[in-house]
Amino acid sequence: MTKNGTDHLASLRDGREVYIDGERVADVTEHAAFRNAVRSAAGLYDMQANPEFESLLTYESPRTGNRVSRSWQLPRSYEELADRRRALMKWQEPHLGFLGRSPDHVASCIAAMYMSAHVYDEVDPKYGAAVRDYYEYARDHDLYLTYTIVNPQTNKTQDVHEQDADLTLAVVDEDAEGITVRGAKMLATSGVMANEIFVSGVQPLKEGDERHAVSFAIPMSAPGIQNLSRRSYEAAASSTFDHPLSSQLDETDGVIFFDNVKVPWERVFVNQNIGLLQKQFHGTPVHVYQNYQCNIRLLVKLQFLAAIAHRITEINSTTHFPQVKESLGQLAAEIGMIDALTHAMETKGYKYGEYFVPDPALLYSSQVLTQQLYPKVIHTLRELSGGGVIMLPSSLKDYENPITADRIRRVQKSAVAAPDERVKLFKLAWDVIGSEFASRHLQYEMFYNGASFVVRGNAYRTFDWSEGRTLLDGFLNSYGGPELSVPKPELLTVR
Repeated sequence: MTKNGTDHLASLRDGREVYIDGERVADVTEHAAFRNAVRSAAGLYDMQANPEFESLLTYESPRTGNRVSRSWQLPRSYEELADRRRALMKWQEPHLGFLGRSPDHVASCIAAMYMSAHVYDEVDPKYGAAVRDYYEYARDHDLYLTYTIVNPQTNKTQDVHEQDADLTLAVVDEDAEGITVRGAKMLATSGVMANEIFVSGVQPLKEGDERHAVSFAIPMSAPGIQNLSRRSYEAAASSTFDHPLSSQLDETDGVIFFDNVKVPWERVFVNQNIGLLQKQFHGTPVHVYQNYQCNIRLLVKLQFLAAIAHRITEINSTTHFPQVKESLGQLAAEIGMIDALTHAMETKGYKYGEYFVPDPALLYSSQVLTQQLYPKVIHTLRELSGGGVIMLPSSLKDYENPITADRIRRVQKSAVAAPDERVKLFKLAWDVIGSEFASRHLQYEMFYNGASFVVRGNAYRTFDWSEGRTLLDGFLNSYGGPELSVPKPELLTVR
């Protein structure tokens, strides 16, 4: 049996507490703010259950024999890592890379936690056991997971424990059954369509912040969990024709509130241990594996955006203009660079115990560059589109009036496409570069890896400076020069 879309939709009707526009949502699979995006996510499971793609996208669970998403796979060689990447790239196609928290993202995170379960054993074997058991449970049920690993933005001049009580999630009690947590975390991207949530922290903590140093997983429907969603772009979309992306692929983001939520010990991975919490991501392959998936997703998204750019120039008959060719060539080269880095981080990968992990230095190089590249791509699309993305019908309803429909078709001319095709393309382009949905994606791609200084710090930390230093020292030592000496005090002249 392979999980399909119907299975996933049924799993979301679990009584979870989601709020939007001041009201509690009765059913996220039917609510106007979420239903299309939720169905788009469910469609990923239909795709992997399709016999045509099943062998590419899934593999057999070693425990149950059922087929599950290949995102749960634990590669033991370069070849298996490359197979996994091909599956993840294919799984991006239905959503074009616009679901930043698609099911393969946090699955990659939990898979890497399993690879490094021995790190948890070193603190307490019960935490290592919890990691192993949860990975197998999530894999065998092919769960859609999200995570919330960032604290609410507040007064950054204060340490976390110095801020208002119950603001940032913290442990408030523990007993033989587990821990009790209270407070908030952000941003639970795709939380409305996920089965469970992985709660942890990537931001540095200091002495005194121990109650906030916690990591666990729990169902989105657990008592006391409340998801406060941001504005829905899907709900504001008048039609798919007018808002082709935001009407179907708005994964939404939310702040999660934990109101005395009880987490059983078998779901607790870190409990009030700052050292282990920080080691969870950067002292193991976890951060690399989850962001390797991000790089794959973004590559597919950039390839899609490049296709839009090229098609715009065809529609406008500007492809052969020298300056347009130059813009397209620059775009092609930069996206080609990300493609090359994706493959290179695999070929330069290394063994972590019995598992094969992408090269961290090349991963972080790609993250630094893509953080800068995405705004450049959007700017290029704006330049190539010109006024075409502004000179558009107000909505699909304009075609229902013979007068406005006639005027639209007179002015929306192209040498290579019908007027309606031109409008359709430019409506899509606007949803990529100018709509509220587009603005959210620009912000998302610029900051989902963290602030730029954090991403560059990762690149600095993982780069192999020794190879160049060996060359430098060898060359400097290959030729002579004046002896360096410090002048004696008596030879100095004071003026």
